[in-house]
Amino acid sequence: MSLLFNTTAQTKKYTINKTDAEWRKQLTAEQYRVTRKKGTERAFSGVYWDNHQKGTYTCVCCSQELFSSTTKFESGTGWPSFWQPVKKASVEEITDYSYGMVRTEVNCSRCGAHLGHVFEDGPKPTGLRYCMNSASLIFEKK
Repeated sequence: MSLLFNTTAQTKKYTINKTDAEWRKQLTAEQYRVTRKKGTERAFSGVYWDNHQKGTYTCVCCSQELFSSTTKFESGTGWPSFWQPVKKASVEEITDYSYGMVRTEVNCSRCGAHLGHVFEDGPKPTGLRYCMNSASLIFEKK
């Protein structure tokens, strides 16, 4: 049985487009695996899951502002979790059918970088949990 993958992010033209070689040169091996190949870092292994500083989380690939520390919360999952992005237009949400599950993948809207997934088990006011990979993010302290 083959796995079904949504290929929208792989065929869509983004504001920032680079070749595979350019992405490999810019990113660490882990950042490349997560953002360009839709990987996931191990729980509790990323640098930001336990970050409590004030600031903004940007895309590691294109520096677009994605999440604010004011919407970050302790989800207990081992990944940085937020209840909303800085702007809804900063992220794109795509139905992900991989691994025999139906989830909502979250990508950067400017470069298509895979960030993580969003789930409907977060806190008020949105009830959402944007579960992101630290490898997809850069934290800018305020």
